[in-house]
Amino acid sequence: MAQPLSLQILQRLIAFDTTSCHSNLQLMAYVQEYLLAQGVTSELIYDEQGGKANLHATIGSSDKPGIMLSGHTDTVPVSGQNWHTDPFQLTEKEGLYYGRGTCDMKGFIAVVLAAVPQLVAQPLKIPVHLAFSYDEEIGCIGVRRLIDTLKQHPIKPAICIIGEPTSMKVVTAHKGKVAVRVTVHGKECHSGMAPQGVNAVNFAARLIVWLEQLAMQKCQQGPFDYSYEVPYSTVHVGTVKGGTALNIVPKLASFDFEIRNIGAEDSAPLIAEFKAYADSLCTQMQAQHKNCSINIEQLTEYPGLSTTEDTQAIEFVRKLAANSEIASISFGTEGGLFSNALGVATVVCGPGSMEQGHKPDEFIAIKQIEQCEAFMTRLVDELR
Repeated sequence: MAQPLSLQILQRLIAFDTTSCHSNLQLMAYVQEYLLAQGVTSELIYDEQGGKANLHATIGSSDKPGIMLSGHTDTVPVSGQNWHTDPFQLTEKEGLYYGRGTCDMKGFIAVVLAAVPQLVAQPLKIPVHLAFSYDEEIGCIGVRRLIDTLKQHPIKPAICIIGEPTSMKVVTAHKGKVAVRVTVHGKECHSGMAPQGVNAVNFAARLIVWLEQLAMQKCQQGPFDYSYEVPYSTVHVGTVKGGTALNIVPKLASFDFEIRNIGAEDSAPLIAEFKAYADSLCTQMQAQHKNCSINIEQLTEYPGLSTTEDTQAIEFVRKLAANSEIASISFGTEGGLFSNALGVATVVCGPGSMEQGHKPDEFIAIKQIEQCEAFMTRLVDELR
């Protein structure tokens, strides 16, 4: 029995190691060649170094709004993970297909590409736009160049569907995120003369405790949005470094933290409060030694998504998914950028579950692939 086209394509996509630290150009070359064989031309929008690219293509007329199908081509690393299969070879076991990116999110891209022959065979009344990005996993970086290009187009898509793994549930909201690195510069000296130094670790600890108190405040006082599993904004310190030896007052300490904010709360005022507290600590440090400092660097940021009021877009995607359930997710997507920066009504709906994403032995169930194929069939019917 011949393997479905979507699985044939998924097998090819999985074989490309597109971990975010690597180029995705070989995968994009494959996609471009595949599309061209179907009579579809595509455009690549490169990063500054030319080693990675977004892809944009339109099937049907480009002079009217259409439906954008969007996904990222990069994946998270496999290093340090205990895989029982080759992560870059699609492996089937009892209806589950294993491989890095199967659910997050090459499974969706494979189903979309498999539907291209159906799309080009129809006299589409409404066009379909394909938007495949790079570097989503490290802060939704690559798609920003694609969005800048799309802003120049006279006609924008009417709806964007992000195919992140939602078990084919229709997701209308997710949290935003800001990631920050803090570096504390103190004054080094022998620990026997500790009062003559400025302990960078101690001041970093005070900043971390402030963030912990903010996290507890959000948990206890909100604001709350009970459509999320965690219904409030979260604050999390992920890495801490500092000091060189026990008998040396540390001159340097650093840590990274993130805020994942619900739609009802902007993270900017929280960052501003943190900076104000850091400034007060810096003043104390400089009173002891003028060269001390606290540097605060924003690493990444992307907005949350809230399409709850756009009933037309929501109902359209619910019809395609044959699923009346509407959900919110705690992980981020490129959806907030398409919605906020491009002004396109955006919904997240795709095969697989993030329960399997970012883990060893990542997989997608064949039933999820089949549901997504049915989704695409309904889309073709709606657009012709």
